[in-house]
Amino acid sequence: MNHFRTAALDRLAAADPGLVRLRLAGSAVLGIVLAVGALLPTHVPLTVMLVGAVAAMMTAFTVNDPAPGGQAVTLVLAFLTGAASITVASLGSALPPMDSVVFVLLIFVAVYAQRFGPRGTALGSIGFFLFFFPMFLQAHLAQVPQLLMALGVGVLANAVVRFVLLRRNAEAEFLRVRRAFRARLAAVVRATEAYLAVGGSERTRKQLRSAINRLHECVLLIEDAAPDVVDARAADRLRRRAIEVELAVQWLVSTVQRTCSDELSPEVRDDLIARLARFRALMERDPRELPLISQTGEYSRMLVEGSRIDEHAAPGDGVRKALAELALADDRAQRAAAPESTPDSPADEDEDEPAPKFAYDNQTRSAIQAVVGGGLAVLGGELVSHQRWYWAVLTVFVVFIGASSAGATFVKGVRRLGGTLIGIVGGVVLALLVTGSTPATLALILVCVFGMVYTARVSQVVMAFFITSMLGLLYSLLGTFSLEVLWIRVAETAVGAAAGILAAVVIVPVRTRAVMLDDISAVLDELAEFLEHTRDLLAGEENVNIIELSRDLDRAVEQVRTTIEPLTHPVNLRSARRDYGWHVLTTLETIAFRARHVAARAQPGQLAGENADRLRQFTGRLLANIDVLRKALDAPGGPTPGTLVRDDGTPVSDRVEQAETRAVLSSLSHLDEGLVSLGRVFDVQATDPRAPAKK
Repeated sequence: MNHFRTAALDRLAAADPGLVRLRLAGSAVLGIVLAVGALLPTHVPLTVMLVGAVAAMMTAFTVNDPAPGGQAVTLVLAFLTGAASITVASLGSALPPMDSVVFVLLIFVAVYAQRFGPRGTALGSIGFFLFFFPMFLQAHLAQVPQLLMALGVGVLANAVVRFVLLRRNAEAEFLRVRRAFRARLAAVVRATEAYLAVGGSERTRKQLRSAINRLHECVLLIEDAAPDVVDARAADRLRRRAIEVELAVQWLVSTVQRTCSDELSPEVRDDLIARLARFRALMERDPRELPLISQTGEYSRMLVEGSRIDEHAAPGDGVRKALAELALADDRAQRAAAPESTPDSPADEDEDEPAPKFAYDNQTRSAIQAVVGGGLAVLGGELVSHQRWYWAVLTVFVVFIGASSAGATFVKGVRRLGGTLIGIVGGVVLALLVTGSTPATLALILVCVFGMVYTARVSQVVMAFFITSMLGLLYSLLGTFSLEVLWIRVAETAVGAAAGILAAVVIVPVRTRAVMLDDISAVLDELAEFLEHTRDLLAGEENVNIIELSRDLDRAVEQVRTTIEPLTHPVNLRSARRDYGWHVLTTLETIAFRARHVAARAQPGQLAGENADRLRQFTGRLLANIDVLRKALDAPGGPTPGTLVRDDGTPVSDRVEQAETRAVLSSLSHLDEGLVSLGRVFDVQATDPRAPAKK
């Protein structure tokens, strides 16, 4: 029983690092319970009580400022924004044309507000939804005082939950992130075992890729959480160690893939799988027990066997050595993770340049498209149902919020419609099960709220399922449930999705490729900054934290991953475009991987003195290649802006004795190859200085 309990907790930790989504979903449910409990003694109507519940849920879901003080300010602004929306919505109920016009204009405000960061996104969403729900509940102007009271109670309930009952515990969250890190590390090893067992297949290759990506997400979470628990120096050391583990994992995976390309006897294959399984058993232990891993016999055997490998390696020895390196890297990371000191007071850091408040860019175009889509949704929604047209407008808002291109809007629209269709079944079944039982209906509504918030960041289809199921229960609670109403909901969702997609494709369209090129340019900017500071660090000219710079590069590549999803998603029926998207993403991930490798190994002054000039020549060529790629991205499809220059074979250092320095130089060379590969994607030619000149 304990084994199954431990396995379940490990899977939960791996699925939700730090249990952040669990805390958000719990905050939403607990806030609703507090708000409804506070409003019950006032004997207000059910519709008023639901507004308080919605306010508690929305503030839990959308207010995500990094600091508690910022969250408090956003909550106050959320009340003011919500009060204005409720008042205007109630006025609009008496003037039917006015409500639709204001509702559509609110889409523009909410989508445009994303440019102002987390606070803008939160206030825009709250303003929109607190205009929508009074329409859904058919609120009247006379109810405004009660609705504003319910709004205040809902916001206050969330504040109590956020700052008192479920207050964020940095140390506990850091421990949970560490546990998630180990669970995801074990998942990579498990996927490696499966790959090795079948000798490599497309399915196991996809499993490996997914497991590595999830591990990388957890590494970034560790980097974010560490400064809240340990001092700046310890946090920097932990970041370096976590990156080393990630590099060792990727080296193990690539070694296994190379090994599978050779013929392996069943005995060797079984031995390697058994070794991986034993290592995974060590990884699945509670991180609070570590670094006791270094005191186990299995750990010692891995290090000894990995060190015996020489130039006469036997089959499978490469995997054994990679496994030993991973065990050593993991032990170092766990030692660095022990919080031995208190965090320093936060240092002043250079803030990112704020986005311009008013500019005509992709976000502005998306807001314009959303307004047009909202107008089309009003017209189409009125044809379906004169009373419930607002569902179509809501769908337009949902598919545009967070979408940066026409392709992303299309994918979100398809997901929204699919989740709604599935949710119809859930809503009917649940409503029939609890007909006549108010407590059971309320309990299931809370379950749906929990599921909606918990899955919002990972699956739009599942989130839409919970929303539609919750609406079926709400209609049952309000006494207006019928199968016809739910099918109207599906029809309105389809109209809204179609209106949004049509607007995204026709009105000043923002193509996925255009956004992708902008994001790749941002990656190249981060890479250029990383190389410049790495050069100065290795030459001993400055002491800069390039771990932070590699992290910025990772974030930029992650943005490309989000942008490029419409190309790689199965809904894209053109296999050539899917392959193109995966190739671009894989090339950028390889570049980011090599940059992390450099960041983990580079030390101040490693190539100072006589090697500094050659280092400058080498990095200068890389930076020149980045400039060529930038020009190619600025004018896609135009004449080639130049050629990329390959490595001429001149070593940066004639003699390098330190293994870490050799690793840095090797990764810089691989960065060079990555730039050439990226140039190939955009038809930029490369010249090889070592090739003889043509006569």
